[in-house]
Amino acid sequence: MIKNIVVFSDLEQELKRERRRLFLSMVIPFVLVALMWVVWVVGTLFSIDLFYLGILPREASGLWGVLTSPFIHADAGHLLNNSLPLFILGTALFYFYSKVAFRVLFFTMILTGITVWIFGRQSYHIGASGIIYGLASFLFFSGILRMHIPLVALSLLVAFLYGQMVWGIFPGFRVNISWESHMLGALSGIFLAILFRRQGPQRPLPFPDEEEDEDEVFENSDENREIIN
Repeated sequence: MIKNIVVFSDLEQELKRERRRLFLSMVIPFVLVALMWVVWVVGTLFSIDLFYLGILPREASGLWGVLTSPFIHADAGHLLNNSLPLFILGTALFYFYSKVAFRVLFFTMILTGITVWIFGRQSYHIGASGIIYGLASFLFFSGILRMHIPLVALSLLVAFLYGQMVWGIFPGFRVNISWESHMLGALSGIFLAILFRRQGPQRPLPFPDEEEDEDEVFENSDENREIIN
């Protein structure tokens, strides 16, 4: 009975730790999504056009958009389409890759923004979709590169939930979308998955002593057999 109580207590403590870890993983993605909504609500209530805070390629004035564009959206539909994926993928990033999550999120935004500023069409690029593509790409390829079963499972889940996003990286798939942000965000995610492949969770090392222990058991059993006989 005492042993059962101890086991149950350990399990309860582990569940509490996992719930706390999941909650903490949601904080940063929630704050980002909340900021996006606050910016949109303020812009809508006061009829302020915030598109000029987007990325305007190859213009010095548009370089600020690298930092501000993810928080600017064209309308409520655009914002809704970005909110849930950013929250889910951001939570997955901070839950499974907590040691590198801040760096991955920051560099995804910076790399995507700068490359769009260099290579994008001469138009204002707004929205968080570049970051979303970057996070989805990072989560997918990180799990494949690390070959760690839980992370590979996460990769497959990302592919299942957001695999259709791949069409967004091609020009002409949908009118008035920044396919450059999608494509360059995805490429940034791949680059970061390779860059940070040695950091964060890794596949557990095998146990090389198992075979040796089994051999010793067989040898000992043979010796015992000889003594008995």
